[in-house]
Amino acid sequence: MSTLSDLDDLEFFATLARSPNMTAAARTWSVSLSAVSKRLTRLESRLGTQLIQRSTRRLTLTESGALYASGARDLVQNRADLEERVSRASGELRGRLSVHSTLGLGRRHIAPLLEEFTTAHPAVEMDLTLSEHAFSIAGSGYDLAIRVGSPPDARLRIRRLHANRRILCAAPSYLAEHGAPRSLSELADHDCLVIKENDADFGVWRFGTGPDDESAIRVSGDMACNDGEVILDWCLAGRGIMFRSAWQARPLVERGLLVCLLPEVPTPPADIFGITDATAHLPGRTTALLDHLASGLERRLADPATG
Repeated sequence: MSTLSDLDDLEFFATLARSPNMTAAARTWSVSLSAVSKRLTRLESRLGTQLIQRSTRRLTLTESGALYASGARDLVQNRADLEERVSRASGELRGRLSVHSTLGLGRRHIAPLLEEFTTAHPAVEMDLTLSEHAFSIAGSGYDLAIRVGSPPDARLRIRRLHANRRILCAAPSYLAEHGAPRSLSELADHDCLVIKENDADFGVWRFGTGPDDESAIRVSGDMACNDGEVILDWCLAGRGIMFRSAWQARPLVERGLLVCLLPEVPTPPADIFGITDATAHLPGRTTALLDHLASGLERRLADPATG
């Protein structure tokens, strides 16, 4: 990603406006908070208006700031698209890609695949954000969002990158002490490691093949967290049963570190999707990245060593 000094005002503010706060923006550019604040002050002085309500905890745009951010995003994207079309004749991908991904999948698989992509296409700049924050991609400033779960809103441009389901599993040490559930109803008698994901019902696990064939089971336990990686660590430590994505758990089952429970019970799809704004032009670099992610996930998730 470009350094703070390399950015023009439009790029600077488009990136700043989608940051949760000024401190996060400073980390993005690896500069001090004061450097970002000074750059913003210069821009506001030039425009003669306040763009952001100052706060280290939360970034809030003024009415003028929201207007400038929207226009800045469009102009930056249009410029990048123009540069790509001009350079496409040479066969070289060029421009910036801003990608948002969930934490666990992003750290383990998406980040390495983005590194591969930029190695193969050195004229492409990559900006990756990892968080569990749910948002609408339209107007967000992101070119691509990676999501795991049910198919998102059909009005979006969606590509399934890899098939995936959730599975029940526990560590051998937990099963040696507590035994294994013989039915879904027996989950109520076990310690279940519960995670809250976006707007999902807390403590409710859903089984079946889809909305028309669904069983909602309420579970509970002594330990809960909003981070799937923590849930996985607790499960490996024998603290309870988890219901997590097969991409995350299956390699550990194959290595004997976890045991799959009730494999005969169907679970709904939790596929990995790439989402782009259906109202925006889809640059060739984004299409190429989607192709790379699809083939890369197929390769990596078929190999337990990278699972």
